[in-house]
Amino acid sequence: MSSTLLSNPVTNSDRSKRKKKKKSSQSKQDQQNQTRIIKWKSETQQQIYSSKLVQALNQVNIAGAAAAAGASTSAPRRGRAVREAADRVLAVAAKGRTRWSRAILTNRLKLKFRKQKRPQRVPAPPAVSASSRSKKAGFSVLRLKAKSLPTVQRKVRVLGRLVPGCRKQPLPVILEEATDYIAALEMQVRAMSALAELLSGSGGSSSSSSGTGSAPPTS
Repeated sequence: MSSTLLSNPVTNSDRSKRKKKKKSSQSKQDQQNQTRIIKWKSETQQQIYSSKLVQALNQVNIAGAAAAAGASTSAPRRGRAVREAADRVLAVAAKGRTRWSRAILTNRLKLKFRKQKRPQRVPAPPAVSASSRSKKAGFSVLRLKAKSLPTVQRKVRVLGRLVPGCRKQPLPVILEEATDYIAALEMQVRAMSALAELLSGSGGSSSSSSGTGSAPPTS
């Protein structure tokens, strides 16, 4: 009896220590998330991102001009290149401290590795067999299972697909990454809109100056 009484306070103290550790770690994570969100909303971070974005866009323009010299490039390809450059600079600004930034950088490296590979010959399409039919049936069953999931789980899956690197992560991780990713995207939109205003203003001023220079003098 005395041994059990002595052992109970030890276990209770251990549990209290574990709870305190969990609370302290959770509070540290919350503080880190708050500082990240504040960082994305600061003007200094926006200026740093804008300067790096201008450098990346200059490289995209140089590559586009070199490709245009050999073959005509379409507008969707240029838009995709600009979007990839903006996302890559955003991931670099996050310094790889989040899952979404690491996922963007690793996807970029995978795309480079795939481009370096030689194109393989496309084999002839195989004949439809019973195994392929069973696979199609399996896919339809998976779709039915996804539809039968509760609405909350379906929304969590959709959110995990929207945030890079969070496709198979639990809900707390998805929410933490989504809050940081949304704040970073808001900063990206502000920076790109500011750059667009600067470019439009410089273009308007140059056109007006050229127009005044070409006007003939009045008698």
